[in-house]
Amino acid sequence: MEPDLSHIDEDGNAQMVNVGDKPDTIRTAIACGEVAMKAETLALIRDHAFKKGDVLTVAQIAGIQAAKRTWELIPLCHPLNLTNIEVKLELNENLPGVIITASSHTVGKTGVEMEALTAVSVAALTIYDMAKAVEKTMRIQNIRLIEKHGGRSGDIINERLA
Repeated sequence: MEPDLSHIDEDGNAQMVNVGDKPDTIRTAIACGEVAMKAETLALIRDHAFKKGDVLTVAQIAGIQAAKRTWELIPLCHPLNLTNIEVKLELNENLPGVIITASSHTVGKTGVEMEALTAVSVAALTIYDMAKAVEKTMRIQNIRLIEKHGGRSGDIINERLA
């Protein structure tokens, strides 16, 4: 049995999903990701020692901006009226690196998973961009959906990585 891919029409062409008949519901999503790096690079971020500025604040703002523009970046996403987007960045000595968590919220006809995932992705890319002068071996990894609430498919809760 082939899966029913909502972004593919009966002829195999890409299509934007028609959500016009769906009811508005409260929708939330949480995504996470990591930027793994050397302990020395993490210390520079913690100590605000980059000439470009405060790495974490710039990455947080970049993630928020990206979530608001997801529909411009992902061709078949709907433009959404986000009611809130939060991007949190946590320094983690054990990784070592930065753990990024984004949550997105709306009341609407379609989910906000892509907005949360985009926020995490762009925040991670921003960290890389700001710190690449001292380390080009950083790894952006484990970007994933953690939770999704609202809509026809109901709640999804995925396992968090340690």
